[in-house]
Amino acid sequence: MDVFPAPANKSGLPGPSGLADWDPFRHPLASVQPWHFRLLAAVMLVVTFLSLAENLAVILVTSKFKQLRQPINYMIVNLSVADFLVSLTGGTISFLANLRGYFYMGCWACVLEGFAVTFFGIVALWSLALLAFERYVVICRPLGNTRLEGKHAALGIAFVWSFSFIWTIPPTMGWSSYTASKIGTTCEPNWYSQAYTDHTYIITFFITCFIVPLLVILVSYGKLMRKLRKVSETQGWLGTTRKPERQVTRMVVVMIVAFLICWTPYAAFSVLVTACPSIELDPRLAAIPAFFSKTATVYNPIIYVFMNKQFRKCLTQTFSCSNRDCRVQREPASERAMLTWDKRGSEMSPVASRTTVSRGKTGGEYRNCRSFAQLAASENKICPM
Repeated sequence: MDVFPAPANKSGLPGPSGLADWDPFRHPLASVQPWHFRLLAAVMLVVTFLSLAENLAVILVTSKFKQLRQPINYMIVNLSVADFLVSLTGGTISFLANLRGYFYMGCWACVLEGFAVTFFGIVALWSLALLAFERYVVICRPLGNTRLEGKHAALGIAFVWSFSFIWTIPPTMGWSSYTASKIGTTCEPNWYSQAYTDHTYIITFFITCFIVPLLVILVSYGKLMRKLRKVSETQGWLGTTRKPERQVTRMVVVMIVAFLICWTPYAAFSVLVTACPSIELDPRLAAIPAFFSKTATVYNPIIYVFMNKQFRKCLTQTFSCSNRDCRVQREPASERAMLTWDKRGSEMSPVASRTTVSRGKTGGEYRNCRSFAQLAASENKICPM
């Protein structure tokens, strides 16, 4: 017996006559070949595995190294937690459903998958927006000498989860609903309903959970780039300021493009079927935006974390230290650049420290892998994380 009630045909789809009697909880859609479902299952298996592995690595490495546990990084960990959970729930259920070609687990699994993907997905989107705003505050200092502290990051994270929950729980309580998609192996908000209350929810959801975070990202990074350009022009540091500016510019472009590539097709599809609920689309074509948006959980860690040299060094030393003591022989009279964090905030500044080692020590001295943050100062003149 299903825990959650379902529509009359249990699909919630008003579509053409070929779909009128189709029950996505009892058998696959006849117009879709079995190998198509197996292909989707394989894709979801790869995406889910990579997402779980990458985001778990982010969480573990950040918790292991104290130098990474800074306020500005809290939102990155929050993003990884959201991506990990959306893959653990939505990715796993979608993989199992595609193996059989339908939601054989029942209506409750459909509602759970629809809510989990939507909830954790919106948490991830708003985490990106808040991360953009945090970087703007840290670099541009619109609040003067106010420093970003742990309590500020905690408040931001609490806002993201609370706001996302407020706008994703209504379909489980009667304002719209979570229903099976046209292909029958994934669930989503009921874009196809012609009811007025469902339309109001979809429009409100689209504005608060896509348009607003996108505006936050664009405005924050726009002001950030303007600030960096102004610093470069006034100070004229061709070798120091403009190089970091180019680096940050590339990162900004990648972030915004990835955001748009991932979510714009799904947002456009939702608007299309909401405006024209009677439109007839091939189920396989209609499934592409939903499955493509789930790949964001894979490349989000790559863009926001693995492109950071400090984290890559921590990650490398984490795995190299897994089965043995990670100790690197010191070089005599070597000069190293240490990245240090301001105790009151989240900005990093390169501080050169000269270490002179006596050659008379027997057996050679070693240092522990906790000194992971020794990076070249020229590569870290501006560190947005």
